Amino acid sequence: MFFDIKSLVNPPILIESINEVNRFDEVNRFGCPTLELGHSEVSNSNGDYMAEDIKTKVIQAKKASIELSSVSTEIKNQALEAMAQSLDKERKAILDANLKDLEYAVELKKKGKLTQALVDRLKVDDSKIDGMIAGIRDVIKLKDPVGDTLSTLELDKDLVLYQVSCPIGLIGVIFESRPDVVPQVMSLCLKSGNATIFKGGSEAKESNRTIFQVLVKAIESVEGMPVGAFQLMETREEIMDLLSLDAYVDLLIPRGSNEFVKFIQENTKIPVLGHTSGICHIYVDEYADLDIAWKVCFDAKVQYPAVCNAIETLLVNRKIAEAFLPKMAEMYLEAGVELRCDQGTYSLLEKRGLSPLSKATEEDWSLEYNDLILSIKLVDDIKEAIDHINTFGSHHTDGIITKDASRRKMFMGLVDSSSVMVNASTRFADGYRYGKGAEVGISTNKIHTRGPVGMEGLLIYKYVLLGNGQVVADYAGEYAKPYTHRKLDLKFKDIN
Repeated sequence: MFFDIKSLVNPPILIESINEVNRFDEVNRFGCPTLELGHSEVSNSNGDYMAEDIKTKVIQAKKASIELSSVSTEIKNQALEAMAQSLDKERKAILDANLKDLEYAVELKKKGKLTQALVDRLKVDDSKIDGMIAGIRDVIKLKDPVGDTLSTLELDKDLVLYQVSCPIGLIGVIFESRPDVVPQVMSLCLKSGNATIFKGGSEAKESNRTIFQVLVKAIESVEGMPVGAFQLMETREEIMDLLSLDAYVDLLIPRGSNEFVKFIQENTKIPVLGHTSGICHIYVDEYADLDIAWKVCFDAKVQYPAVCNAIETLLVNRKIAEAFLPKMAEMYLEAGVELRCDQGTYSLLEKRGLSPLSKATEEDWSLEYNDLILSIKLVDDIKEAIDHINTFGSHHTDGIITKDASRRKMFMGLVDSSSVMVNASTRFADGYRYGKGAEVGISTNKIHTRGPVGMEGLLIYKYVLLGNGQVVADYAGEYAKPYTHRKLDLKFKDIN
């Protein structure tokens, strides 16, 4: 059974695992843009082939989500500290599991199914584990957002309406080859009171499983924490089954390419928080400080190219191109960056004797490389740059380098992205760097939450009305009592 994502004229690629959907853009560059998700036994619309243990896992997590929503801050923080200590204690097991994944990833790379940048992204070392531990302890320090009073309104005497923050419930997170996603997401979901279903890419299967088991064992060892709130799915069949369980799952957060997110959206009734691709740009304005431009543009591409907040296209004002581009291109080439240039850029750099260079195609403006590849385009003015970004970008993160206040203001106002940077690297678009402790992803949606999604994006609210025998009949009809609708400075947590 196949699920067609896109039908074009070239021969189809059969994606053997759901994580390969995340690499649609990489596969697409080899000239085979048709993509189908195929496997022999998946659930149909009636769930005929659904394995009962999958549904059991989800139901168990859903029940546990109710208990988790009311766990005290003290107990949740104890569980988070237990997670941090267990990661430290089980380093060898985690590193051994990751070594198996890396061996598998190297084989995939030899077959052209993974880039070196994605192999690097998969690697876990002691430094990465230190980062996981630090991230969890940062979440401990964050204020518990559950039960916060968002507003309090008196409807009448002794009739008070509270708007109170609460967890979303059960969240499904489907992600690519980054094992550090597991502790990041689990810590945020735990602190915000949300149960979670995890599904990672098969290339990180051993790492994900080991880290997940270490963390869940630690969580469930803490008295007062519900059992079964966190579940792991490992097969591609389970993905399709999960998409059909809209009666239990409250939100899906897929982390991958545009095509992957669209596939999830089109095959489920569950609300989807779309973390789409990161086609990010920096525009170097004619009034840019060149030293800042060289430094920021280099960092935004080279510091970590395999992530969604690295730039894929550099836009340069023609008036500053001669002064800026030769040195910038030299810096990129020395770092091993492949430069795909529009005609103006190609001619300029070729005259300066810089190589190797390649010519960009129209397709390059829409590609997320996740690698040491950068497309470069000359523009006549800031309006052309903004138009290019809003047309070809993914509304993720885009920046401008300029000293001019009016151009800065125009760019900030007209670029339709979840994060807009001024004289700073796009790589700052990250939940940890934004002070959120960690993130579950970066959303380009315009509802509920946008940008790096921390705990605030994992919360919703409910209304609680406290009365003393009031009935609607008293407030209707010819002699209806009036509502006072008076704002009060009362906190829900202070109610006895």
